[in-house]
Amino acid sequence: MNHRSDTTLCVVGGGIIGLASALEAARRNRFSRIIVLEKESEVARHQTGHNSGVLHCGLYYKPGSTKARLAVEGIRRMTEFCVEHGISHEICGKVVVAVDDSEVPRLRELESRGRANGLDNLRWLSPEELKEREPNVRAKAALLVPQEGIVNYSEVAQKMRDLLISVGHEVRTGVGFTGLRRSSEGQVIETSGDPIRADFLLNCGGLHSDRICRDSGNTPPCRIVPFRGEYFRLVGEGEHLVNHLVYPTPNPAFPFLGVHFTRMIQGGLEAGPNAVLAMKREGYHKTSFSARDALSALSWPGLWKFLLRYPKATLGEFTNSCFRSVFLRNLQRLVPAVEDSHLVEGGFSGVRAQAMKRDGSLVMDFLFQSAPGQMHVLNAPSPGATASLAIARHIVDQMVVE
Repeated sequence: MNHRSDTTLCVVGGGIIGLASALEAARRNRFSRIIVLEKESEVARHQTGHNSGVLHCGLYYKPGSTKARLAVEGIRRMTEFCVEHGISHEICGKVVVAVDDSEVPRLRELESRGRANGLDNLRWLSPEELKEREPNVRAKAALLVPQEGIVNYSEVAQKMRDLLISVGHEVRTGVGFTGLRRSSEGQVIETSGDPIRADFLLNCGGLHSDRICRDSGNTPPCRIVPFRGEYFRLVGEGEHLVNHLVYPTPNPAFPFLGVHFTRMIQGGLEAGPNAVLAMKREGYHKTSFSARDALSALSWPGLWKFLLRYPKATLGEFTNSCFRSVFLRNLQRLVPAVEDSHLVEGGFSGVRAQAMKRDGSLVMDFLFQSAPGQMHVLNAPSPGATASLAIARHIVDQMVVE
């Protein structure tokens, strides 16, 4: 698409993917006017701002998938962005550990997957090397992933917003999408403020992306089912038990990574998360409830099929959320020295906008749906933040204005 003097791009969602996509479109001079709509009073208030801040490099993802390709490109571009704009980050590396002999083959498979995705310098740590790097971690085997690191994604998103505004485009906060209608002039985006005539609509609505897709006249192939992840802060002596990032070997029978330890770029150590069904799409507390959101999840046939497919893991995550002692035992599998007195509730919680199909399968790759004059980002979980600049390039490559 060539630049025209009268074209408008409307991006719904002021999270990191929406802002990165707007910035990429501006950089290429694809539209004369770009407007980002964010219903909250500031950008990055949901998944971007409720994020553990890990720079993921593509270890876990199926080789050949869009997610794997964009993760490897994404961490490189994100690191370059942080360096260029003076954003605090640290490439500290991550250790993935096999706690017992049964997990060692899975860890070797993870290494093979990472190498297939183009990751360099993966290496096994000897017991002595692990003890030097993470003396409190218990493991039968440990894989070092040197490319991974930590950053504050809210700070990244705010810089993207500032750059977008500095080149003459708009980020309208406190303005939400309410619908789309077609007129003789084309698409008109209805908002909680003034309507916007747009040549192209980009839906980066995250937790509400399926609804925005539907309200734009399309049928999404999935539904967003929100999963809340809860973290504890480690304090006192507990804050010094882990030096950088320590992850378990994930269980392939369940789609989430399991509890892990994350050193934060702004200081402190977090442990978590679990993964439990949230009764509100923006439900960051256990008591958060929305009748509309709960009905949306519970009426979706795929949710019940998912629960039947993973009964043991689902029950385990539920008890992990409800019982502090269970959460503590899971942490002690990795770091036996963690004690109950080290854990303080009030670490952040996040809600993952997980796209789920009607058959109960989770959409594991990034998912985009196109329509004339529209693109909808329906699934962009981890490593969505890390890969946001690469995702933005992918999205803008596919934008076509009639």
